Amino acid sequence: MSTSARRPLTEDQSWVLAPLLEVPHVRHAAVVSSDGFVQGRSPELSRESAEGVAAMLSALQGAARTTTSAFTGGSADLRQTVVESAEGWLVAVPAGTNACLVVFAAPDINMGVLAHQMHLQVGALGAKAMSSEPRQNAAL
Repeated sequence: MSTSARRPLTEDQSWVLAPLLEVPHVRHAAVVSSDGFVQGRSPELSRESAEGVAAMLSALQGAARTTTSAFTGGSADLRQTVVESAEGWLVAVPAGTNACLVVFAAPDINMGVLAHQMHLQVGALGAKAMSSEPRQNAAL
C-alpha cells in the first residue's frame, strides 16, 4: 500500500453527507478515516464532537475486528458496525480505502432506507475518488 493511500484525505468530504441528512430521523453524519481523522461532518456536529466520534469509532472498529477474529480464527473484514442505544442508532460502513461513513439516527429510523442511502453515498465517494486519481499512461 502506498503512503498516499494511508494518509487522511485533505479534501473535505462533507458533500457526501447531504443526502444522508435528508433521511428522516438522521441526526448527524460524518466521514472519518480509520486512524481517527475527520474528513467531513454534518453542519450540526461540532468539530470537537466529530473528532471524538472519529477517535472512538477507530477504537470501536479495531475492537470489533479483534473480537470477530477471536471468534473466527481469521482476519475480519468489517462490513458494518452497528450500535443501538436508547438515544438511537450508530451505523458505520467502510467507504473506500482508509475511510468510514458514520451516521447517528433516532431510534425510529427506517434501517432499510438508511442502509440503502449509506451504500449509495459510499458508491458516490468511490466514484469521486476514481475520477480524481491521476490517470496512468497505458504505454508505460
